[in-house]
Amino acid sequence: MKKLIFKFQNKNLIKPKRVIVLGTSGIISVNLQKKLKKHNVKFIKIGKKNIDFKKKKSIQFLRKKIKDGDFIVFISAEAPAKNLKMKKNNIYICKNICSALVKKNIQNLIYISSDAVYSDTRKKIKENSLTKPNSIHGKMHLQREKILKKHFNNNFCIIRPTLVYGPGDTHLGYGPNRFIKLALKKKEISLFGNGEERRDHIYIDDLISILYKCILFNAVGTINAITGKIYSFLEIAELTNKISKNNSSITKSKRVGPMPHNGYRPFENSLLKNYFKELKIKKMKDGIKHYISQIK
Repeated sequence: MKKLIFKFQNKNLIKPKRVIVLGTSGIISVNLQKKLKKHNVKFIKIGKKNIDFKKKKSIQFLRKKIKDGDFIVFISAEAPAKNLKMKKNNIYICKNICSALVKKNIQNLIYISSDAVYSDTRKKIKENSLTKPNSIHGKMHLQREKILKKHFNNNFCIIRPTLVYGPGDTHLGYGPNRFIKLALKKKEISLFGNGEERRDHIYIDDLISILYKCILFNAVGTINAITGKIYSFLEIAELTNKISKNNSSITKSKRVGPMPHNGYRPFENSLLKNYFKELKIKKMKDGIKHYISQIK
């Protein structure tokens, strides 16, 4: 019997009675909240302003807030996890949330993971590719996936986004988010090495469209939120300068340490295309244009 990778349990669009968004301030949560509000989907958000998920008392707090039949979107994380302390904190968060949810008859649980869980490879990555990450961040997400899957395998969906950019970014991470902010301030864009790393980046609106459809169609299994296209950071910097009409220079610096993922991270997107036929994933130049139009 072929192992399930991903599927929609609902044949038609059905709004859940209520969505619980765990994690409130990051780019994904902020944009998901806007989407739910726009489409009149009832939701409540719970984040660190309400309770510290790392603390045991969060278990009882969540049990009081969450009702049977709720649809859970688990986004909360200390990210990116850069050290063992952050990794441990994220595992505490996951275990406490899990302890609260197992006492409830929830409709479904979507966990926002990361493409960092996959092993480095020169081949195109698929949803069933090997998951043996080298990074602390990847190991953290993979451990959280396993904890959740143990308890919610029959009503559980994992979305693994690649690098996310767009309005609502709070990290100013290396790539489109940082480059666009610098370009709009007419400041130079500094690259690591020659900017030769080639990565996949997904625009936040496209990620939210994927997440929203997974909610409406009660998705289970694992799906990569990717574009299937890779760009070097030099290409992204040059596109950003051209679109923003920034005359500042692009500088290159001596690289310290190895390139993440050996500088190459391609994805196979046939599963995404099959289930999200109506979604026109933005090309990098279109994403940059849209992002700039949103923040100018």
